[in-house]
Amino acid sequence: MITSSKMSRPTSHALFVTLAACLALSACKKPPAPSADETGATPTSNELPPIDLKDDTANLLLTWIDDKGDFHVVQKPPEVPKENRSQVRVVLTTHEEGTGQLVYVANLSEVTPSGSYRVKTMSRAAWDELGASKRKARLEALAPSSAPPATSSAPATSSAPGAPLAKGIVATLYGASWCKPCHDTERYLKQRGVTVIHKDIEESEVAAAEMRQKLARAGRSGSSIPVIDVMGQILVGFNPMALDQAIQAAASAKPL
Repeated sequence: MITSSKMSRPTSHALFVTLAACLALSACKKPPAPSADETGATPTSNELPPIDLKDDTANLLLTWIDDKGDFHVVQKPPEVPKENRSQVRVVLTTHEEGTGQLVYVANLSEVTPSGSYRVKTMSRAAWDELGASKRKARLEALAPSSAPPATSSAPATSSAPGAPLAKGIVATLYGASWCKPCHDTERYLKQRGVTVIHKDIEESEVAAAEMRQKLARAGRSGSSIPVIDVMGQILVGFNPMALDQAIQAAASAKPL
């Protein structure tokens, strides 16, 4: 029994050393580092999955911003004006990626060696600020001449005390969640008592197609958002005076 105990001790010691070494190696082993892309940059959690954007890519909604800060929506890269191609938001209507707090923004003036446009990830807040900064610059430029029009003989708007509410008027608003003029328009219409049906053209391809059809019937295409259908009257952009006129026309056309 003593001889057997002495013979098994080296074996037990060797087994203990082997197990300890395995545990040490397992504890010290580092997870594989994320692989770098073709530019050498390491992907982070703040980056969206890469997309391949070309002129013939299907199911696209491209939003570009003009010098006034207005958003315009088209479906193909060639439809974006050359002077506004450096920063264009990209939405693939078949993908959820790019519709949350992170968005795809393409430079349609640069093409990669593979023939695709360069696309980067941008926060939704940064994208919104691109349009907001241009609108602010436009308003500041117009500020010196903004006072005189206040005395013009324009139709009364809802800002006037006692403006009547539009009962029974329904408006369909086509826009996007990040579009501030869309929210301003919806708020204004509701203040006037208009029932608003909001359709997000990024969330629904059906809504986007419906908007394009209405614009085509009205003789307009490639317009900015919001697009508003006030009882068959198609308006583009947030314009309180035009909205009031449309509401008044719709109220006059309603049967008593």
